[in-house]
Amino acid sequence: MGFEPQISSELAAQVARLGLVHEASATVALRRVTELATHTVQGCVGATAVRWSAGRTSEPIDQVGTHPDLAYLSEIQCARRAGPTFEVATDETPVFCADTLAETRWPDYTPLALQRGVRCFADTVHRTGPVIVTLTMYGVSPGALDRRELDVGALLAAQGGAAMSNTRLYEDAHRTATQLRQAVEARSVVDQAKGVLMHAMGCDADTAFNELKRISQTRHVKLTAIAQRIVSGHRAEGLGHR
Repeated sequence: MGFEPQISSELAAQVARLGLVHEASATVALRRVTELATHTVQGCVGATAVRWSAGRTSEPIDQVGTHPDLAYLSEIQCARRAGPTFEVATDETPVFCADTLAETRWPDYTPLALQRGVRCFADTVHRTGPVIVTLTMYGVSPGALDRRELDVGALLAAQGGAAMSNTRLYEDAHRTATQLRQAVEARSVVDQAKGVLMHAMGCDADTAFNELKRISQTRHVKLTAIAQRIVSGHRAEGLGHR
C-alpha cells in the first residue's frame, strides 16, 4: 500500500479558508500558503511562494517568504531569471532536491542556498487559469523533506492559486459594479440639471442638454461637474427661499 499524506480536519479547514475572496488579498493568501506549508509538511522549516503571470515568459507578480533569507533566495532567482523556482514556473513541472550539497543542476543558486542553511528543497507549481503559483519548501538537513509528503504542498499551491484567481475575479466584479454605480449617479445628476434648465429656460430636454454641453465645453469642465454645480446651486437657492 502506498504512503498517503495525512490531512487533518484543521488543515482542511484552513485550506478551504484560502478560497474565501473576502478574507484577504492575493499577497496575504500567498503568505498563508507558506505558513501552512511550514506547519504541515514534515521536515519543512520555511517556505516561499511566488505568483507568476502566465504566458510565453513567466513574470513574478507577488512573492512572499516565511524568513528573510528564504525570501532573498526567491527574489534573486526572479531577478536573475534562473534557478529551480524560475524553471518550475516556466516549465510548470515540480522539482525535488534531497541534498543541496550534492546538487549539480543549478551551480549559481546552490551556493547561495547552502550559505543560508538550506540542505534540501522542493518546488511545486499549480496553474489556475491565468494564475501560476510556485511553492518552495526548505529543509535544514539532507533528506529532511519526504518526497511522498509533497502532495500536501501541491494541494496548498493549487488552493492558493484558486484563491488568487477568485480574488482577481472578485476585484474585477467589484470594479465593474463601482463603475456602473458611478455611471448611474452621473446620469441622475445630469437629468436633474436638465430639469433645472428646462424650468429656468422654458425649453425642452434636448435644448437643456445642449446647453449643458455648451457650458462644459466653454469652461473646460466635465459635464457631470457642471450638472452637479447647477443642481447644488438650485438646492441652495431653494433653501434660501424657505
